[in-house]
Amino acid sequence: MLVHEAMTPTVLTIGPAHTLRQAAALMSARRVGAAVVLDPDAGNIGILTERDILNSVGLGQNPDFEHAHAHTTTDVVFATPTMSLEEAARAMTRGGFRHLVVLDGGEPAGIVSVRDIVRCWVPVEVRVPA
Repeated sequence: MLVHEAMTPTVLTIGPAHTLRQAAALMSARRVGAAVVLDPDAGNIGILTERDILNSVGLGQNPDFEHAHAHTTTDVVFATPTMSLEEAARAMTRGGFRHLVVLDGGEPAGIVSVRDIVRCWVPVEVRVPA
């Protein structure tokens, strides 16, 4: 099975100036665990995850004043739509993360998560609704 068959094609994108509270609210509303951070000035693509927000709050930082750019991972490992789920799972395991931004032609085309991969690998009859 390939990444494009498992990925979530709708990508939540935010800017580097979004506060962590704004990012968390958007992620919660969309029921996603990560947002792609597009920084037009730096010309790069980053990722902000629920874990990044949790780590900030755990350090006592105020999510109303902390901005996404300070917590964004910019050395992102990307997937391609034609990558196998096994390759994606290996990349996640090696890197110790749960989300891969899927790039198609240099643009975000989706996100694949550990949950997406597990959902594809678990037989339908044993799945529990999300």
